[in-house]
Amino acid sequence: MLSKNLSLDEIDKKIVEVVQKKPNITHTKIAEYVKRSQPTVGMRIKRLEESGALTYRAGFNLSKIDLFFGIVELQTKDPDKVYDIISKCPYMIQTFRLSGINNFFILLVSDKIEDLDKIVNYHFRSKPFISNISIQMITDFLKDFVVPLDFEKEECDCLLH
Repeated sequence: MLSKNLSLDEIDKKIVEVVQKKPNITHTKIAEYVKRSQPTVGMRIKRLEESGALTYRAGFNLSKIDLFFGIVELQTKDPDKVYDIISKCPYMIQTFRLSGINNFFILLVSDKIEDLDKIVNYHFRSKPFISNISIQMITDFLKDFVVPLDFEKEECDCLLH
């Protein structure tokens, strides 16, 4: 399914696999690994980048930094209101729309574990458009998990109450 949606062949998959493990690897080294010429690898990488299939993103490895993380799942009949809240709160660092009972999955971050509950209480618990909500703390990461953290966003009101 993945290769049909993105039109990836086995060489493309190998190239992406190498780049994921070593983002700074040279095209020459990739060419050696996939047993193709360096210009061929360069053209394939350019095509993958231009299509958006291969991207590079700097961020923090959440498994290596001293912060607390929570997962919020919630159900709402007004997704636009939830998106509006999420876009304004710097503690909500990633969001997924879901199928099923809960239709949002939100990743939270804070330097204090008690703030995670404050954030959820302020933004969601008392809102009439939220019909179901749960929060869980992340205790460990199986693999490295890199996401950008925006330190430039203004402080959110959720921790001032």
